[in-house]
Parts: sequence; structure tokens; C-alpha cells
Amino acid sequence: MNFKDCLLTATTRLNKYISETGFCSRREADKLIDAGRIKVNGQLPEMGVKVSDADTILIDGKPLKAKPKRVYIAYNKPVGVTCTTEKKIKSNIVSAIDYPERIFPIGRLDRPSEGLIFLTNEGDIVNKILRAGNNHEKEYVVTVDRKINKRFVERMAGGLPILDTVTKKCYVKQTGDNTFTIILTQGLNRQIRRMCEYLGYEVTTLKRVRIMNVNLNGLRPGQWRHLTEQEMSEINKAIEGSAKTEEGSVDKNKKIRKPLDKKNEAHRIDHSSKRYKQQPKKNSRKPAERKTGTLTLNRNSK
Repeated sequence: MNFKDCLLTATTRLNKYISETGFCSRREADKLIDAGRIKVNGQLPEMGVKVSDADTILIDGKPLKAKPKRVYIAYNKPVGVTCTTEKKIKSNIVSAIDYPERIFPIGRLDRPSEGLIFLTNEGDIVNKILRAGNNHEKEYVVTVDRKINKRFVERMAGGLPILDTVTKKCYVKQTGDNTFTIILTQGLNRQIRRMCEYLGYEVTTLKRVRIMNVNLNGLRPGQWRHLTEQEMSEINKAIEGSAKTEEGSVDKNKKIRKPLDKKNEAHRIDHSSKRYKQQPKKNSRKPAERKTGTLTLNRNSK
């Protein structure tokens, strides 16, 4: 079997195959499959079926277009652009770039933040880059609302408790009275802002200047470019052994609450319900009977 034949027989889940053509998302593809609007080789497929380029796929009776060439974009996101593909949000990143094919962001930057973000039409590469366990670097330049010191830098670098975990150790360097650079391999929600807030600081500007081997050089805010072959070659080499599943997201510092077994859980619920439903005990002592009558005093007369 030659290379071309291997490509034709390589199988992929139907919903993923459809999403990779840019027709719709995987979730939307599942809805189409469930509604019976898709046929594979003339048959209604089951959910989860795998297909290849050799199969004939029809949606509402029309052939599914071929998979487009893979796209990888570096974009300098300005402040105010939202990292979502939801068209109903006017500031969405897809409309801001206005690329002719369906693309989506790899990760996100908060709306008040700016800087480098990747966009692509390939799903597999997204998780390989994003999973914290894969340790891919992202570099930021940050300004806070007041002066920082050596102790601030040490605590930021050493890990701080936020979001039920302790942040991974990272590189932090002070670059001015109230500015610093920080290199993360995590991507917790609003991580840098939360870390600064924990230490009593507020972030005033936050800019991502590098993802792995790609930086912002030459890109003004709002501009984008295709990643070069050399950049993609280095990225693919770096993610070659990366996990694209949940194993890459395991946070060893996260506090995990162990569930109770059924017996203890039932006992806890029963005990809890009794504690809250039980009425306070009434005083069982009967009040002393009040006797009525005339009190007679016997006095001896002298």
C-alpha cells in the first residue's frame, strides 16, 4: 500500500471529519447525524462511526466538500477583542480577522488583555499546545498598579494558591518599578490577574509576547500572518510527544475531594436530615400544681 492509499484509508470519527472540512463544529455535526440529515455511502450512519476520504458523505443530499488545507495563523489581538467564535458577540475574534475559511482560536486571552494568539482549522493541535502537562511556554509582559519588589517576584515565581490549586513554579523577572515578565506553562482562567490579586496588586496591562517559538515581532495590534513552515516544523517537533487528551491536563497540585462510599454517604445524608428535621425537644417536666385554699397559722396564746 502506497502513501496515497494510506491517506485514503485513514479513518476519523464522522463528526470530526465533518468539522475538519469547515462545514460546522463537531457538536453541530452530531445534531445533523442525530437528525438523519447525513448519509455515508448511501446509509444513515450511527453516532461515532469512523470514515475516511474514500467514503462518500452527503449532507442534505449534497456532497461534503473536501477538507481544506490546514491553516495556522498568528494574530496580535488588540484590547477589546473577545476570544470566541460566537457570531452573536460583536467583538468576536473570528469577525475581527475576517478569514475566508472557518478557523478558531487556540486558547484565549481575556478581553482586556492583548498580544499573541494562534488560530487554526485543525483540532488536534489545539489540545497538544494547550494542555498544561505538556509544558509549552507562553511569555507575558505585565504592568501592575503599584511598585513591586523582590518578595513579589519570589512569590509569583514560587507558586500561589488560586482556583483550588497552587500555580506551577514559573520564571518571573522584574523589568521596572511596576512591570515584569512572566513565562507560564499553565493556562488557568485569568491566571496572572488572579496571582497578582492574591498579592494585593491589580493588573493594568497584560500582553502576551510569545507562544513557544513564535513571538510578536513585526505584528502590530490587529494584524495577523500565517505561521511559516519553519515555525510549524519547530512546533510539530515540540508537540510530537504531547498528550492531546485529558492526561495532559492533570494538575498534581489540585485538591481532589474524595467521594464517600455509598454506605457512608447514605449515613451522612440520613444523619444530616435527622439533624435538620428533628424538632427541638419540649420540656417534659410538668408544671407544679398550684394549690388553692386558706392558710391557717396556729399561734399559741399567752
